[in-house]
Order: sequence, then C-alpha cells, then structure tokens
Amino acid sequence: MALSPGARRNIFINIDSWEKPRRKRYCWFKKHNIRYIDYKDPEFLKHFVDEFGKIKPRRYTGTSLKYQRRLAQAIKRARHMALLPFVADGNFK
Repeated sequence: MALSPGARRNIFINIDSWEKPRRKRYCWFKKHNIRYIDYKDPEFLKHFVDEFGKIKPRRYTGTSLKYQRRLAQAIKRARHMALLPFVADGNFK
C-alpha cells in the first residue's frame, strides 16, 4: 500500500510494549486517616519538600488533590513562621 507524499505513518503503534507497568499510588493521608496537617511539625513536612526547598508535586508524592492543597498551605505557614526555609542550598535534609 503506497502512501501519498503528504501522509505520515504512525510510528508509535507499540508504545506501551516497552513501558514498565506502574503501581497505583495512594494518598498517604487517606490511608492513615489524617484530617489535619500540622504546620508546626517541620520534620514531617520535609518529606514533601525537595532538597532545594520546593514543594514536591502530586505525581511524585501520590497525595490526593485535597490533601496536596492542605499540605501546601501547611508548608507555606511553616515557611512564614521560619520553621522551614523558603530556599535551601542543597543541604536541606
């Protein structure tokens, strides 16, 4: 079957064959039935902040949208109270 000069072939037919199957991520807060995220606990909040002081996104932590918003608010409150740094130099943890 000849293709016309302007037509393109789909080269991504078997794209899923080389990808690893991913585990379903779960929300840690839902699993442990946590309703309130305490901003006064910087050791706990450090798990959700990378080495540069940035908040890790949901796709890395697996938290749900509801708890990601609460987590971001708690981290921002802890930064304002000087419990967490706004910007880290890489030696954060």
